[in-house]
Amino acid sequence: MLGPSGMRVSKVCLGTATFGVAPTAEDADGVVGSALELGVNFFDTANVYGSTPTFDRPGAPPASQRESAEEILGRALEGHRDAVVLATKCGERRFDPDAGLSRRYIVGQVEQSLRRLRTDRIDVYYAHFPDPDTPLEQTLAVYDDLIRQGKLRHVALSNYPAWQVTEALWIADDRRLVSTPVAAQVKYSLLDRSPETELSAACTRFGVSLVPYAPLHGGLLASLSVLERQTAGDARFGGPGFAPHEIAVARQVERLAREWGLALHQVSLAWLLSRPAVASVIVGAETAEEVRANASAADVDLTTEQLDALSALAADPPV
Repeated sequence: MLGPSGMRVSKVCLGTATFGVAPTAEDADGVVGSALELGVNFFDTANVYGSTPTFDRPGAPPASQRESAEEILGRALEGHRDAVVLATKCGERRFDPDAGLSRRYIVGQVEQSLRRLRTDRIDVYYAHFPDPDTPLEQTLAVYDDLIRQGKLRHVALSNYPAWQVTEALWIADDRRLVSTPVAAQVKYSLLDRSPETELSAACTRFGVSLVPYAPLHGGLLASLSVLERQTAGDARFGGPGFAPHEIAVARQVERLAREWGLALHQVSLAWLLSRPAVASVIVGAETAEEVRANASAADVDLTTEQLDALSALAADPPV
């Protein structure tokens, strides 16, 4: 269940950040189709996914020649819209100086997302990043108006610290808004446990679902073969590669997985799904095979001893 929304979502959510690059626009139908066949009903995208320079890779068409991930996903979901929970977001400011979470920007972006996604409503609409230039009250008021218009069903927050999630809940309650934030999307994995310092406790206390992205830490917790790739980890988005201590922990997790007769990705995702408040994990599968592999983790139940052994490998979340 996704927070207080009443919506049942699959434990694995298909992320689309690299749609148009990997998978290509032509191959995306197969990836989405595989997800649907496996019971995945939760799909995540954003207004800047796919067709912005962040996702450029050698051999892929430049951003200016790519469709947006929303367009690709909307086309792939035709005929299945009523069976899925569709999430998108706006507010990232790197590529648009006018971006943010003002009334003007949000209303315009919602209209564009509806058109690109070929739908008349968005089930979960995230504020992608906090906007220091726009009062949170204004942002939530805009969302409330759009919910009343039937264009949005629920709102959520992405990359927000615990104190702002709590503030948003207080504002929604104080102003008697139609929908309080139902989920908090955040980077979270066995190798990045920073949400456990405050956010996880806040979400547990107030009934907000955590929806982790990068649950396999850029592929390192999926298969150590990722180390042989030219582009992996944060390097896919212009960041650094894997740190030595991350590789060391991943090797230990792989060793335990082999002892338990499981795959590295299954153990990594099953551990994360066991954490407090986590409702679903967003996997950026690039092929149908990766979708099938990741979806299999939803059926893995680790014992308390196994979970404790994994937690001990990276016991101290970074501050």
